[in-house]
Amino acid sequence: MRPKGGSKNQALTALLVILSVLTLDQVLKIWIKTNMYLGQEFAIAGNWFIIHFTENNGMAFGLEFGGDVGKIILSVFRIIAVAGIGYFLFNYAKKGAKTGLIVAGSLIFSGALGNILDSAFYGLVFNDSYHQISTFMPAGGGYAPFLYGKVVDMLYFPLISGQFPDWFPVWGGEDFMFFRPVFNVADTAISVGIGMIIVFQKRFFEEEPTNAEGGEAQEVKEA
Repeated sequence: MRPKGGSKNQALTALLVILSVLTLDQVLKIWIKTNMYLGQEFAIAGNWFIIHFTENNGMAFGLEFGGDVGKIILSVFRIIAVAGIGYFLFNYAKKGAKTGLIVAGSLIFSGALGNILDSAFYGLVFNDSYHQISTFMPAGGGYAPFLYGKVVDMLYFPLISGQFPDWFPVWGGEDFMFFRPVFNVADTAISVGIGMIIVFQKRFFEEEPTNAEGGEAQEVKEA
């Protein structure tokens, strides 16, 4: 059985992870939005780590989903999903779940919430970034209504680039690049959280023996 204060410790862990991810995600996005125009970039580490400012209407890693109607459906789905994740996270923390599971759930929750903030509010508080540096709370109003804002992406890792040989099936002679998507801190948090659950699911969800089971085991051992 976990110690009595375990649930409080898990809740504190969840809160710290969520606040850390949201702060880093939003501070970086706001800095990018108010200091760069769309398509602008600069290198951090040679040609393999680049800050490249782009925006997307859809899902993680710049994927798109069904135009304006798809945008509102995706935004509503995100809100429902985050509410569900938050509910389960709260309950697992209350039950004193394993720290790794709480961290993973908090990463997913904060990442999803970080992208929701972009979609919900950035269109209201910023003007667009086409050929200009965006302004916070512009006099003429924002570039989109509630829930129609765009998600800010900036992390770009074109680690390997080249050209497929002519004999290569389907893509012969075409250029290739790994890793092509541009993403953000929120996307990273979601991916890491999901990866943790996939890799450590047995450890996260295994049931600990109760006192009664432990007592029975001890009796058998002594006998």
